[in-house]
Amino acid sequence: MINSDLQMGPHPKYSRRQINREPSPLLAASVLYGSIILASWVPTFLVTTSMPLVPPMGFLLLIGWRLMRPGTLPAWIGCPLGAIDDLVSGQPFGSAILLWAVTLLAFEWFESRFPWRGFFQDWLASAIACGFYVVLAALVSGAVLSLPILAAITPQLLLSMALYPMIAAMVATLDRIRLIRIREIR
Repeated sequence: MINSDLQMGPHPKYSRRQINREPSPLLAASVLYGSIILASWVPTFLVTTSMPLVPPMGFLLLIGWRLMRPGTLPAWIGCPLGAIDDLVSGQPFGSAILLWAVTLLAFEWFESRFPWRGFFQDWLASAIACGFYVVLAALVSGAVLSLPILAAITPQLLLSMALYPMIAAMVATLDRIRLIRIREIR
């Protein structure tokens, strides 16, 4: 005897618990902004050394969210998130505010010129943004760019550029969590 879907009832995947649900706006916003804020604190938790080794994780996650989900972050959000990063990272206050806001504005301009991109174009844009960010953050901190300073920031620079695939996978996972259907529609 052949059992059809009509005889077996609704498929468990499409049960009543998922049909009338939508993502929670509170969860969507808190995962988005909370992940960037927590990522800004990650470099202070891991290793304390005399030279920068850990890449700016908050900035990388900001870029990841901006490139993976273009409509989720407004262009002005770089100012408050940059202020939190400045308070946590120890950089002079205003450096991340300026650099994050300029980066988001540059990505807005870039996306208006090239709306169809692939993963490798996003990785290239992320690498360029990270390169400028690390060098300009060193300049804003008061360091004179000499050969020893450039040699000291090179590991951080290369690691920042190479981490984009992992950041993109993390953003994709966080985006699935962010869009879980838990709020009931009435």
